[in-house]
Amino acid sequence: MNYNDCLKEMYSLRRFGIKLGLSTIQQILSELNNPQDKFAAIHIAGTNGKGSVAAMLANILKLAGFKVGLYTSPHLIRFNERIVIDGTPIDDDQVASLYQKVKKVQKVDRELTFFEYTTAMAFYAFAEQNVDWAIIETGMGGRLDATNVLLPKISIITSIGLEHQTYLGNTTSKIAYEKAGIIKPNCPIITDVKPQRAFEVIKNKAKEQCAPLYQLGKQMRVHRKKDDFSYIGLNYNWYQLNCALNGSHQIRNAGMALCAYELIMGNKVSWQVVRDGLQTVKWPGRLEIISQEPLVLIDGAHNIMAIKQLSEYLENTLEGRPLTLVLGLLDDKPYKKMLTPLIKQAKSLIITQPKIDRSIDPNILYDFAKPHVPKVSIIPDVSDAYFEAIKNAKATDAVCVTGSLYVIGEVKAALSETPVDIFLA
Repeated sequence: MNYNDCLKEMYSLRRFGIKLGLSTIQQILSELNNPQDKFAAIHIAGTNGKGSVAAMLANILKLAGFKVGLYTSPHLIRFNERIVIDGTPIDDDQVASLYQKVKKVQKVDRELTFFEYTTAMAFYAFAEQNVDWAIIETGMGGRLDATNVLLPKISIITSIGLEHQTYLGNTTSKIAYEKAGIIKPNCPIITDVKPQRAFEVIKNKAKEQCAPLYQLGKQMRVHRKKDDFSYIGLNYNWYQLNCALNGSHQIRNAGMALCAYELIMGNKVSWQVVRDGLQTVKWPGRLEIISQEPLVLIDGAHNIMAIKQLSEYLENTLEGRPLTLVLGLLDDKPYKKMLTPLIKQAKSLIITQPKIDRSIDPNILYDFAKPHVPKVSIIPDVSDAYFEAIKNAKATDAVCVTGSLYVIGEVKAALSETPVDIFLA
């Protein structure tokens, strides 16, 4: 089987399986000789920020001399992006080989879900390549997420917000309960969870598991200045830091990554590694600036919390530039609450539709936005919508593409002239 054959099979599998439990993935990994036990892992959950923290920490540890695996989802353009070793996605042949190794395992009680397949593939790849550290991002939630077979060295819960409520619960406390499921006995837990009720869930779970708790703002802090920021840590303070990722919220994400770095390195930390790791980190599609004239920004904000961060960033960045929004959402999103802060800033809105079966009907967004934005149009094809916005933008204008990582993936694919692998959450 080649790469495309493997992807075709994987994309035909069950998409969501959070209620199915961990027994099947445990059986699969046992048959594969438990690859998840052959590397040190950092397990990251959270509504927003987990990918950014993972990317920062992976880059810092790589510069510190470790061989580092990084497992995230979804991909933007190609499946390979999900499984990265030392900053490089695995190649097509490795994807095909890993898929077939997992597929050969027959002693399971049911067919694997897509995410269980990719998780087993990632763990096997990291063990096979002898990584020192693997940064593992949950797919959804935590307690029943396929990645939760890990016994990590450190767990991180970045933030809690209302998302995936069908699967995780309809309050921040219920969602926190699911994400707190990654907290393991005596394993340090780092968090920046804000709603107090949600934080209490995290704190109580940490106490129950005798897990040392490190809360940003308590055990460690970050201070933002005009041109840089400082980190006041557990045992070390670092000043004049800059992060390559845009947005003030990334400073708080950096604080969590640096706390993990301190815990890993002990007294062998390096300010140069910290500085360079933050300055050179890449996490595409998150407040990513494509051009300056016109200002073109793409951001995969796909929930209320992320849209709020994007809106605040635009307020501080536009400086009077007329804004055209290019936006597409999935059908499980609270579109009214998500659109409201953005359309207040827009002079023009182009509504589009990513090529995924869960995308919302553009006409629904059109009917809501039309009374609030001077100019609203529908261009279903994402790349056509993007290039139309660029064509009509003056050098002094701004264009922002947002609403879904699937939208961002299609834009980046169009810009790189690379075909998009079939999308799957």
